[in-house]
Amino acid sequence: MQQLKDRIKQARKFAKLSQKELANKVGITQPSLSELETGRSQSTSFIGSIARVCGVDAFWLETGQGSMTNTNAQNRLSEQKTNYNNAAYDGESATDPNLLTYSQMLPIETWDDNTPLDDDDVEIPFLREVELAAGSGKFAIAEASTRTKLRFGKSTLRNRGINPAKIVCVTVKGNSMEPVILDGSTVGVDTDSTAIVDGKIYAIAIDDELLRVKLLYRLANGQVRVRSFNRDEYEDEIYDLKDIRIIGRVFWYSVLL
Repeated sequence: MQQLKDRIKQARKFAKLSQKELANKVGITQPSLSELETGRSQSTSFIGSIARVCGVDAFWLETGQGSMTNTNAQNRLSEQKTNYNNAAYDGESATDPNLLTYSQMLPIETWDDNTPLDDDDVEIPFLREVELAAGSGKFAIAEASTRTKLRFGKSTLRNRGINPAKIVCVTVKGNSMEPVILDGSTVGVDTDSTAIVDGKIYAIAIDDELLRVKLLYRLANGQVRVRSFNRDEYEDEIYDLKDIRIIGRVFWYSVLL
């Protein structure tokens, strides 16, 4: 059976792209892609991004099951009992990342205090009245009393090193992170993860006023590059680190189609 490295190379050749071309379109470095194709790197959360760029099925690319060119992600997500569009994120940078891959998708459903809690489930506050501005806005994550929650699997969060007590889910508004994080998407924010790793997605407050979800990159002299996925409409911004408050890393997001 083909390994992931073989399928990635096959997908790239199917799209008639060089390693450099594919890496640029996905938003990772060519050496990172080379490590995937040689097997030095055994996994990646850029599966969805690579699949879409190459025009192949993400489930096939990740697992080797099904047809390379059958785009049936929605059917497979339905089989996993979730009607959410998957998205996961990892690595140095991304233009269309995937935060949890197909095999790692969390069954998510809205529930309240009257819904029985399964043994492996944990309740996460879903702050409907709080919005992260993917663009601009004046919102802040604040502790709020809410009966609306999202259900996550404890074991899945534990395997990813995420403390359930330190995460919240909120709504994103604006188009600056499209086509990855759409207007109206729900994001999960790990408030315990505030150290900048280049290319990760974070919820940030600029001057303690503008709350945004953006890609971050550390620069020299204590500065940070703030980047949107929608670079056609939104240019990179440079800020001093002292002017940015990192609320937490976005570890999951979802949007209804």
